[in-house]
Amino acid sequence: MADQKVAVVTGSGQGIGKGIAQRLAGDGFIVVINDLDKETAEETANELKERGKECLAILGDVSNREDQFALVKQTVDQYGRLDVFVNNAGIDQVAPMLEVTEKDLEKIYRVNVFGVIYGMQAAAEQMKNQDGRGKIINACSIAGHKGYSLLSVYSSTKFAVRGLTQAAAQELAQFDINVNSYCPGIVGTSMWERIDEKMAHYMDLKPGEAFQKFSESITLGRTEEPEDVANFVSYLASSDSDYMTGQSILIDGGVEFI
Repeated sequence: MADQKVAVVTGSGQGIGKGIAQRLAGDGFIVVINDLDKETAEETANELKERGKECLAILGDVSNREDQFALVKQTVDQYGRLDVFVNNAGIDQVAPMLEVTEKDLEKIYRVNVFGVIYGMQAAAEQMKNQDGRGKIINACSIAGHKGYSLLSVYSSTKFAVRGLTQAAAQELAQFDINVNSYCPGIVGTSMWERIDEKMAHYMDLKPGEAFQKFSESITLGRTEEPEDVANFVSYLASSDSDYMTGQSILIDGGVEFI
């Protein structure tokens, strides 16, 4: 265990985060599962333990700065170091821009933007004081490369993540910390089920039709799976990406409307 690297993945009780946690565990990382939902976090951790993987479930709210710093502290107290921090946790918001309320803005920005900042701060404070290169990996989106109708505020949070990734990469390079982002497309998870339901309401579509409509634009002809994202995050977490920093890379199967 002493020679193993340690990775934290936020929002990893289910969906893309779970896929990332499973892949990093398979790559040989000790993985810390972090989520708001106790049941899914412990379920994912137990699944990994049953496969003989060392892991730990820590509950926390990424939008709370103290929780993010506590997450890193508990990880280091348990395993002695932190090598990779994946800011995966995020929430969606589907609504016409003219209907977005102050409460809506505060909620999504606290998770998707504040949470990323707090995660980077907590991770970097630990990484800069230990030997070895650190990797901070943020969740962006195709919506961080182009704004979409009904996803205006969500898109703005992901554009913010791109900017934060570029700026943090410049500031943290002196400490041998790489900062990059992954930008998924149409992924078959519960988040896209919620997006489909809300878009169907606003676009006068039946359930499933919005998801199908967007999926038809994927060049590779199939929707994305969490494993597709996890495979790329595996690269970002590895030494193979040591010369990459400040990048927000599309991993979307070639969505044609980008």
